[in-house]
Formats: sequence, C-alpha cells, structure tokens
Amino acid sequence: MLVFLLFSCSNFSPETSADKLQKILDKGVEKYKVRGVSAAVIFNNDSVWVGASGISHDTVAMQTHMLFSIGSITKNFVAALTLKLAENKVLSLDDKLSDWLPDYQHVDPAITIRQLLNHTSGIFMFWNNDDLWKALIADRTRVWTPEEVLEYIKAPHFKAGEGWRYSNTNYLLMAMIIEKATGSTLAAQLRKHLWEPHNLQHYYLWLADSIPAYQAHVFGDNFQFGAAEQDLTFMPRASHESITFGSSGIVTSAVDLAKWSQVLFEGDVLTQQSMDEMLAFVDFRKVANMKAYGLGVQVFTPGISSFTKAWGHGGGNIGTATYMVYLPEYHCSLVVMVNAFPTSSVDYFTKHIIREIKKTAP
Repeated sequence: MLVFLLFSCSNFSPETSADKLQKILDKGVEKYKVRGVSAAVIFNNDSVWVGASGISHDTVAMQTHMLFSIGSITKNFVAALTLKLAENKVLSLDDKLSDWLPDYQHVDPAITIRQLLNHTSGIFMFWNNDDLWKALIADRTRVWTPEEVLEYIKAPHFKAGEGWRYSNTNYLLMAMIIEKATGSTLAAQLRKHLWEPHNLQHYYLWLADSIPAYQAHVFGDNFQFGAAEQDLTFMPRASHESITFGSSGIVTSAVDLAKWSQVLFEGDVLTQQSMDEMLAFVDFRKVANMKAYGLGVQVFTPGISSFTKAWGHGGGNIGTATYMVYLPEYHCSLVVMVNAFPTSSVDYFTKHIIREIKKTAP
C-alpha cells in the first residue's frame, strides 16, 4: 500500500482524510476479492491524494505509479483532440464522412463528425460481429487496418441523428479522419496538442509506443471463455489493440489520468465554445454506468455519482477497469483503476470516494 497526500485547505484534516480514502480502497479489495486498485483525487485547490491497495501480481504490491490500459476513456482524448483541431480550422464538427473518407458498406457518408463523437450515427458496433472475435483470437499478433475492421460491420441500427447507441466504430472512423486531416498519426497528434502542452507525462498508445514494464499486471481468460485465468500482461495483444484503434489504446497511471481530467474540465485545454460543444449531452435511458453522452464525455448514473453531477468516462480493457470522474460542483477529479475486468468493484470505489469528497469539500 502507498498513500501520498498534499492538502492545503483549512477544513481538511490530512491524516483523517487520507486514512478514510485508504480504508475505502482496502475494504473494496477485500469485499470484491479483486487483486488490486490504484486511485487518485485532485481537489479544487490542486492538492492531490494518491493511494493503492492489494497486489499487482504474486507478492508485488500495487503501486500508484503503475500503468493501466484505460480502454474507452481514450474516446475522451480523441474527442478533445478533434475539438482542438476544429479550433485550429483543420476540420469542423459539421464535416461529413464523405469530406474525408471514401464510402464504406453500411456507413452513411452524410454522417457528421459530431454524430460520430456523440454516438448518434447509428453505425453498427464491430465488436458485435462474432466472426471478428474469432479472427482476433485466431492470430493475436496480427495488426489490423481500419479498413479490414470496417468489413465486419453490419447494417446501421438507425438513421443518423435519430437515436443514440454506443459504438466503437464511431471512434475508429474518427481516428481515420484525424490522420487524414493532419497527415500525421493519432499518437503524434495526441502528444502535440494534448499531452506535451499540459506537461502530461507517462502517456502511451498501444502499437505506437513502447509500453514500460511497470504495468499493473492483468489477468483473465484471454477471450477464450471457460479457459483458466492467467497473467495476460505481456502476452501478444496486437490484434485487440489494432481493432480498437481510436476507441481504446491509451495507457497511463491513475494520478496522470486525474491530471488530464482536471486540466480538461477546468478549462485549460479547450476554448469555452469547444467545452460547450463537448458538454452538449444527449439524454437517454440508463445504459450501464451512463445516462447521457456528449462529445467523448458521459454523465455517470446517480448510483455511481452519489447523486452528484459527475462527468467523465469509464473504460475497460484486457484485465482492467477504470473510471475517470470530474465533479463540477466541487471542481474535483478522481480516477479509480482496478486490475480486473469485468468487476463491479470500480463502482464501489468511485461512489465511496465521491461521498468522502462531498463530506470534506469546502
């Protein structure tokens, strides 16, 4: 276990607050029988708490600097990058797919970038084609092109703009547009426009970067349902990571991800107009942990947010589950990372940390 705490608010008791937050992690690890958790909170005065509990693997304790795959939280970065490119007049949210990409079967060329980012395009989710899963598992070293992935999508669920449905295919197409519009790579553009300007270190993108070895170890059946659980940390995963291009792929630590949430939602990354676009939410009946969605940003359900307004994104990848949450009423960000997937423990950790923030916030 490791706890690091900096508090400067007069109403905070450093020892008490740190102890309570640490106990949330310890209790959750025991309650849900997960191996380990890493978490971070950045408060409205820039004070930071980081903590960890449980293990990474064997007898190696979970450490707060360990890296996790953040899964679909990558969508938040891709959306922010798109808005930054729009600010620079490289593209527009109202651009159509046909402005940038050739025609693809089952994809309406009139779909706009905005509809990709807020999941109102109706485009089929490639994950839902069992044939793609079989091909992924058959050769885990294969690097897929986006065009190859698009061959596995089926008819759309609805006409663009007439519904809402989460689809990784939207962000695959968005990553393709970014690379076409910039003549560069997604990784290079993320670094240039988001990470380097805000001194965000310890960020990596699968297949584009070499991932350091200090990763939290992850476990699972490697999508071979019914197989024995094994350590998957350093096993081949190129097929998985290339298929999820644009919709997943970023690797970072809890505290580094919390720093991103804070600079983004506190207005240091995008203009106010862009933030208004990002936070223009489409409401829908509850789906998993979300009840509304903007441009790469979800609104968390009350059960997770402890009935406090909470924005951000959830993400899961091979053996990891992560929540990135911003509380606008408290100007505070928190991140929870668990080396298990699927797991409801991430809900537990998040809602109890939020409750503690509500108790201690100015």
